[in-house]
Amino acid sequence: MTRAGIRSRLQRWLFRVGGPEPAPIRLGQRRIFVLPTGFGLALGLTLLVMLLASINYALSLGFGLTFLIGSVAWISIHHAFRNLVDLAISPGRSEAVFCGSPAHFSILLHNASLRPRLGLELFPTRSPTLRAPPFSLLPESTSTQEIIIPATARGWLRLPRLSLETRHPLGLIRAWSLFQPDLRCLVYPAPEADAPPLPFGDDTRPGPGAHGHGQDDFAGLRHHQPADSPRHVAWKSVARGGPWRTKQFAGAGSQSVWLDWQGLPTNLGLDARLSRLARWVVDADASGVDYGLRLPGTEFPPARGAAHRHACLSALALFGASDEQPAP
Repeated sequence: MTRAGIRSRLQRWLFRVGGPEPAPIRLGQRRIFVLPTGFGLALGLTLLVMLLASINYALSLGFGLTFLIGSVAWISIHHAFRNLVDLAISPGRSEAVFCGSPAHFSILLHNASLRPRLGLELFPTRSPTLRAPPFSLLPESTSTQEIIIPATARGWLRLPRLSLETRHPLGLIRAWSLFQPDLRCLVYPAPEADAPPLPFGDDTRPGPGAHGHGQDDFAGLRHHQPADSPRHVAWKSVARGGPWRTKQFAGAGSQSVWLDWQGLPTNLGLDARLSRLARWVVDADASGVDYGLRLPGTEFPPARGAAHRHACLSALALFGASDEQPAP
């Protein structure tokens, strides 16, 4: 068994977290772990030296100071533990993203008690550098925290195991708990950067004032989106220091286009085919034309709109995928 497998089994046994958990996740006494921080260990060593010196020299004030500081440190264990106990965690929302972009997961933390929870930190267990900024929970309140995970492969991205940590009030004690909300994000294939133009055919329907990609009449500019084709960017405006805009075109008629898997070059691999089809879906949606998608075993008739765009990109994201991609 590999080191990662041994570590995963040890964590499941020690922290009682074996996979996605149903909501709400409540942090009971058995789910909270407490250990001294580096500063706490240094203070403990200092108190030990102070105690030995007080015994050796029979210093009454030394005993008093040692036990006073030790009592404060001991009480901080109780406060760190109470800062996490009885919190409730629920999964929020996650919007679909393109491969290569960060996936955003929202987590809801509810504090039902009458005391505030201070100095909390939430982060993926295997990636402590991805932790969110420290936050606090007011009494009887709910806070939404965002976890950002890199999306490096298409398909479903499962939210990894999370750690909720606090070092309140003195930084001497680290109290934490592990959990994994049942939440996942759909990752679309990354659109090809330099894809060929949309494969328009002869299927044209008349319609006054309709938008079409194959027309030459400039209709205006709109706000640029990251998935827009570079060919449609108003580069002259960008060169003058203006904001990024995407060109829109209109004509006397609109066209429908089929995005067909079988029509792609045979030398393209699986991911390259999906990347090109994703680019065409994004371009067709931005141009306002009706477009259909043909994949082996799946067909979406020509249509337009956000729901149709999501359905087509979802089919591309899940094409040939059997398992969820592992989260970092």
